[in-house]
Amino acid sequence: MSLTRRQVTVAALAAVPVAFSATGTAQAREQRTLYIAGDSTAAQKYSDAAPETGWGMALPFFLCKDLAVANHAVNGRSSKSFVDEGRLDAILGLIRPGDFLLVQFAHNDEKSADPTRYTEPWTTYQDYLRRYLDGARAKGARPVLATPVERRKFDANGNAVPTHGEYPAAMRALAGEEGVALLDIQALSLALWQRLGVEETKKYFNWTDTEQDNTHFNPPGAIAVARLVAGELLKRRVLAPRDVRRLDAEIPESWITWPSPAAV
Repeated sequence: MSLTRRQVTVAALAAVPVAFSATGTAQAREQRTLYIAGDSTAAQKYSDAAPETGWGMALPFFLCKDLAVANHAVNGRSSKSFVDEGRLDAILGLIRPGDFLLVQFAHNDEKSADPTRYTEPWTTYQDYLRRYLDGARAKGARPVLATPVERRKFDANGNAVPTHGEYPAAMRALAGEEGVALLDIQALSLALWQRLGVEETKKYFNWTDTEQDNTHFNPPGAIAVARLVAGELLKRRVLAPRDVRRLDAEIPESWITWPSPAAV
């Protein structure tokens, strides 16, 4: 059965979580909100997926309580499919002046065999990203681009290897053209995996007795990447020092929780 665009938008809005602050309580609308548009590496996970953890789940631990996080990232989405499903429209229906829209895509844009998700780095990928930038600006919010976090991949010599092709470069170029703040999470995460090395990085990804997942994070990995994101938000002057906290503090894994899907 085909759906109208309005039905898709309403469905997308119903599927996304309410904004939560660093204290985990629902926030009043007078507070600023940081919206996340992205894929499974950032997305909220539920009890049926534990211990898999999106970095967006850990980001509130590094932000002050008057800055809420509304994590709209969804597994399997690209910059294109997120728009086509009405998910960007859902965010733009909520976002207001003074808020932020943090955009991280590429993992699924790279799937050339899937026309519903694939974008080409220097053309359609940039075109779709511009929709996020233009939409946020039209609402008086500040858009922020984040290059895609790196997968866990090493060569035979133990060197961390980039996996995203031209997509990070295309996003960097677009950020420069549009005068938008860029968080270079691809470069920072690649450097982090290099420092940690082949064996230690397994402790940051969703490696279990039955699964060897080199893309998605467990709690330590999500916390580490969220720390990179928060640090870049401060460094790039998207946020002020009063907006962030615990950048150098140990974050207990027990702070990560996975709600029941039935509770959503």
